[in-house]
Amino acid sequence: MQWSDQAIIIGVKRHGETSVVAEVMTRVRGRHLGLVRGGRSRTMQPVLQPGNEVEVTWRARLDEHLGEFRMEPVRLRAARLMEAATSVYGVQAMGALLRLLPERDPHPHLYEALDIILENLHDPSDAGELFVRFEIAVLNDLGFGLDLAECAATGTREDLIYVSPKSGRAVSRAAGAPYADKMLALPGFLADGGAADYDSLAAAFRMTAFFLHRHVYEPRGLGLSAARDGFVQAALKALKPQSAIAAP
Repeated sequence: MQWSDQAIIIGVKRHGETSVVAEVMTRVRGRHLGLVRGGRSRTMQPVLQPGNEVEVTWRARLDEHLGEFRMEPVRLRAARLMEAATSVYGVQAMGALLRLLPERDPHPHLYEALDIILENLHDPSDAGELFVRFEIAVLNDLGFGLDLAECAATGTREDLIYVSPKSGRAVSRAAGAPYADKMLALPGFLADGGAADYDSLAAAFRMTAFFLHRHVYEPRGLGLSAARDGFVQAALKALKPQSAIAAP
């Protein structure tokens, strides 16, 4: 069996003395593993770095086998991804999110989103917002999608400021007022499409962390990745108001 596809490297593991098992996110076939013979060579090591885009050909005798990858570099951006903390942590955090998905389960929109975010991880303001939207997309594909378009109680699309921790649906100011202390904050940029600031991005990270922990990590006996913590801290630090930075 054989196929070729575009792919982004999300991780590698040593296999024997000279080879590696590469983990990639493909455009058509989702997350996929494969053996790369000679993957530890000086020629292949720069190619097999997380974040790089490659053209991959997979071969195996049977579909259920691990199989072998042949790779040709398309866009080597790993070196640039090492220049900022948001990039270093972000590429690892998104890889951890993608590992929550079943292997070989196609998610073409997540591939497209991953490709776009990797091009913007160097900018903390863009990176934070795009990462939150990526987490929401992963939750949706895992069957735990959030409905932030209208109020769960009234159906209105105006003045949405809460998210119900039970249903994952938006709630308006008026409908949620009696239960405000039990609600999650709905970040403004997710409600009205505006730009993210420090407070709204911090609220967004808290919101997605809550639902990831409740629906995904806790049932699997896992915790949020350390890479995510590093990314969140780096993204928020870059957006922290100057008055807060100057305060003793």
